[in-house]
Amino acid sequence: MGFIKDEAKTISIFGVGLMGGSLALCFKGKPGLRVVGHSPNPASVNKYLERGVVDEATTSFEQAACDADYIFLCVPVGQLEPYLERLSNLPLKPGCIITDVGSTKASVMDYARKLQFKDAYFIGGHPMAGSERSGVEAASSYLYENAFYVLTPLESTPEEVYGRLENLLSWTKAHVVRMDSGLHDDIVGAISHLPHIIAVALVNQIAAYNKDNPYYERLAAGGFRDITRIASGDPVMWRDILVHNRKVLLDLLKDWNRQMEHFVQLLEAADGPGIEQEFIRAGQFRGQLPERRKGVLTSLYDLYVDVPDHPGIVGSIATQLGNEGINLRNIQIIESRADVPGVLRLSFDNEKDYEKAANLLKEQYTVHQ
Repeated sequence: MGFIKDEAKTISIFGVGLMGGSLALCFKGKPGLRVVGHSPNPASVNKYLERGVVDEATTSFEQAACDADYIFLCVPVGQLEPYLERLSNLPLKPGCIITDVGSTKASVMDYARKLQFKDAYFIGGHPMAGSERSGVEAASSYLYENAFYVLTPLESTPEEVYGRLENLLSWTKAHVVRMDSGLHDDIVGAISHLPHIIAVALVNQIAAYNKDNPYYERLAAGGFRDITRIASGDPVMWRDILVHNRKVLLDLLKDWNRQMEHFVQLLEAADGPGIEQEFIRAGQFRGQLPERRKGVLTSLYDLYVDVPDHPGIVGSIATQLGNEGINLRNIQIIESRADVPGVLRLSFDNEKDYEKAANLLKEQYTVHQ
């Protein structure tokens, strides 16, 4: 597996944060590959080098771009068009492949279609994986493993060019999927962008109620916090994503409003069987969804544990996990048990630690996964 050529190929990554840094770690040290990181900020460049994420790093846009065989734009969606514009005016290497990691594709593909790259090619990309953490400090060579990695080539993209990028991405161990950019935005809008809007609106609704009665906040610590966690996303990033996918989202929000109006009608009519049927339909579809598969929404690696309420129990559990080399990211005592099946919430960074902890603690406690 992998990408091997006689002469080293240079991969330049613009924006070496969580996504770009994880790509860099996938490629760094592989045969025939040299990874260069770019940031206009000298402090960031030094950080990339100190952490060993890239082979080289530079503040020079031109140097990073013109020496590259592959360019990954891992910058916010709102910055993609200026970056592409700038790249289109540079003497790039013949055959250079430019791609991005943005979660909206149609708008950037339309923009790239209008540009005149000199013997270079743009292929849209969206690795459907992420983390609640950000920055190069959170980068991991395992971030994309078993995740879907969507590619949206232009109609004029030669198959040989597409194949080169697909081959390179084999180092990520992701499942590469070829898709029309419009279809991508329809699907990701429905399964990611719309849920983020709903979560934000719901949190803001409860926050307004809380102004008059602080018990809303106190009692919302359990399941409510879990189902609305995506409302804590980066405001600037989500501003750009939603604006760039606004046409799709406007239609989705109209459909959502129709769904909510249907529930209004069911409640007004006190239609118990109708309400029950909605939950049955939802449960059936949700039950078909693959569990723990990496997707566009970050997976939760949380265990809920029922433990007796006596001194030292939290420390005892933490010590048990530490003795087994299990990295515990966070531990929380749940005060509100509504919709939450355990008194302790244990959070882990990855599925391996999550499973090891579950198997260990099941020997002594009731564990809910």
